[in-house]
Formats: sequence, structure tokens, C-alpha cells
Amino acid sequence: MTQQEGARDEVLRALLARHGRSYADEAGIALRDTPAPLLQLLVLSSLLSSGVSAELGVRAARGLREAGLTTAEHLRDAGDDGRWKALSDARYLRKQQTARQLGQLAERVLDEHRGDLRHLRDGASGDPADVHEAVQAFAGIGPVGADVFCREVQAVWPSLRPFADDRVTASAKALHLPVSPSGLAGLAGTADLSVVGAALVRCSIADDADEVLAASAS
Repeated sequence: MTQQEGARDEVLRALLARHGRSYADEAGIALRDTPAPLLQLLVLSSLLSSGVSAELGVRAARGLREAGLTTAEHLRDAGDDGRWKALSDARYLRKQQTARQLGQLAERVLDEHRGDLRHLRDGASGDPADVHEAVQAFAGIGPVGADVFCREVQAVWPSLRPFADDRVTASAKALHLPVSPSGLAGLAGTADLSVVGAALVRCSIADDADEVLAASAS
């Protein structure tokens, strides 16, 4: 191992020690390749796509799950009032607009994918770019939300690995880590960059690259 490789290993260790948790895990989603957790991740991605803080989006996703809105059917059948109440209890902003968008999202999952987002993946042949584009067809999800979904779902969808969006690679650059998905995967020792990607995004949000670098050198 070269000196540079050793230094990068230390930076990655310091990064993961500080920020190594996926957003799905923080929201209480036990992510598996089954319909309910995939729907919950899509909801989380929609909430994080709206421009609110990550903390608020995660809290709202957890509130919806705790209210029992864990499947596309439950989310649809709750109606705007039920979705609004869950969002209100989570102290989420834009409750009326978001309640309506989540209803539209649930309807699309049911109508076009039979309630199972694995059909979306298979329809895109598992291609990351095609999955990323397809996810943006859901109400309330733009490029940022599609980044979140693809970044996190690679934990259970191997065909997307290694996935790293622009925010991940920009944060990696600030930490002097490899900026390509393959380079990050090589450093991490795994093609699944869901946790590494989330850690890099969290580092970007916290703006604490200098602290991570200092911790890695101590």
C-alpha cells in the first residue's frame, strides 16, 4: 500500500466513524428488495427532493411509517387528510402540497408498477441511468430525489452499483478521495456505495471536511 492509499484509508475510516449511516436507516426503513421498504424509500426520496432539510425529510418519512402508511395501498387509501395528519404530526412543512403529491406517487406506483418498484427496475433493465430517469416520473421527485433513491437503493439493487451522484463525488474531492464511482468502490472494498455515499453527502451538508481530514491525521 502506498502512502497516499494509506492516507485515503484513514480519511474513509474517519468519515464513516462520523457520518456512516444511510438515510434509510435513519428513517427507520429496514431496506430490503420487497415492495413495502422500496415504497418507503421512494417516499423518503420525494421528501428529500423538496428542498427541506435532510433532518426534516427523514423525520417526516419516519412519521409516515409510524402512522402505518408503509405501502402504496396504505398511502393511497389514507387520503389527503390522513397523509396531511401524519406530516403535521411530524411537523413537516408544505403539508397540503406534499400530501397531495404523495397520493399521486402512490397511485402511480400502483397503476404503473402494480405496487412493486421492482417492476420499475426490471423495466429499466436495471440500468442506473434509466432507473434514475424513471424515478423522476413520480410526483415530487426531481434529480435530487432520484439521486437519493439510486444512492440508497443500490444496497439491495446490485445492478446499480457502484452509484455515486455529483454531490457524492464533489464531497469525495474535498476529502482528497477518489471521485469516480469505481475508485470509491475500490477504496471502500465494496461496490455498494450506499453508506459511503450517504456519509459523503452528510459531510457536505455539515461542511466538516476539514474536521474529517484532521481526525484522519490524528
